[in-house]
Amino acid sequence: MIANDQELSVTLQRIARLQEQVGHLRNVETNPANYHAAVSGFIEEIDRMQLEVREYLSIHPTECVITGQGGGGESFGERRP
Repeated sequence: MIANDQELSVTLQRIARLQEQVGHLRNVETNPANYHAAVSGFIEEIDRMQLEVREYLSIHPTECVITGQGGGGESFGERRP
């Protein structure tokens, strides 16, 4: 789960790179079956990351309880009631 705005930025950059890769494959792969096989994993990863972005953006920072993760880092915990 995305824990802060820096992780949000990194995730958005990763999504953009994967979308570029899918776009490239769409332009160079001539066989539809090969194209679908090649991009299915990319598309699944894009979907997963977009869900994380939506979840992060749907919660206002004041609704989150910050919890430690043992290693000194902080992350957003569950939504406050």
